[in-house]
Amino acid sequence: MSVLTCLGMLGGWAPQICAQGQTYPVKPVRIVVPFTPGSGSDILARAVSQRISAAWKQPVVVDNRPGAGGTIGTAIVAKAPPDGHSLIVVSVGHVVNPAIYKILPYDTLRDFSGVVPLANLPSVLAVSKDSRVATVRELIALAKSKAGNINYVSGGIGSGSHVNAEKFKAVTGISSTHIPLKGAADMLTELMTGRVEYGFLPIIAAVPTIKDGRIVALAVSTNRRSSVLPNIPTIGEAGYPAAEFDFWIGVLAPAATPRPIVKAINEEISKAQKLPDVSGRLSALGAEPMPMSAEEFDAFMRKEAVSLAEVMRAAGVKPE
Repeated sequence: MSVLTCLGMLGGWAPQICAQGQTYPVKPVRIVVPFTPGSGSDILARAVSQRISAAWKQPVVVDNRPGAGGTIGTAIVAKAPPDGHSLIVVSVGHVVNPAIYKILPYDTLRDFSGVVPLANLPSVLAVSKDSRVATVRELIALAKSKAGNINYVSGGIGSGSHVNAEKFKAVTGISSTHIPLKGAADMLTELMTGRVEYGFLPIIAAVPTIKDGRIVALAVSTNRRSSVLPNIPTIGEAGYPAAEFDFWIGVLAPAATPRPIVKAINEEISKAQKLPDVSGRLSALGAEPMPMSAEEFDAFMRKEAVSLAEVMRAAGVKPE
């Protein structure tokens, strides 16, 4: 359904969120992106916002509120009225943050309801073109021969690239030193210059430098090959399926948002994702669909929170 009649479906919530006879949404919908414009989360949010705005006949505004690993913008939505008019786009880092921050201005799971995944963006395990490493097994052999004296780069502690690399280390048994930086641009610079041996890069950022030969892709992190890098094997095909990692991005709402509204948002965004212009744009970015109901997405996030906290603990990361 594209709209949801409030009275008769929301029971006691109806007087709080809309007047008699009105439909959801009754005013502009704000989608907070707790990262900078141009980030993967921002691109995906904007890809669907125009389409759902047309369906709802209400403005859908993407509001960038970056800072503190996404926690600033996320805190805004945690405190927003639970009426479906304030949503948040988060990445996998949302469920990793409790392992990084001792004190958060919200409870990662209790204060939010999963609404819908937007996409899974594979990471690319890459090395410098001068490294003479051509496969995942060769990288592992190099790491083991140097007994911990190689470096890997990430976009910061608790970032998807950090978690991905630590999971890879745990599965393969290698030892390497973490070099945390501010984002994908810095990661690429370090790899291209050969100052670090490897890293797991966001696919959106990595593809141009892979295609022009400035870095070498060894594998993609997900369980199927990427449409934008079809000749690059998956980490499972390279022999390490337990190292698979999903960098997912999805939409959440404040926890008390009525379930009929959550379902309506899920259905509308899911329809938008299937439209040729939207699906084509996402595919061109290397984004993979993750069709789930709101309940399935909620369960998926809770499972991710447990498993990725274990990865961080094994890496020696303690909340600060």
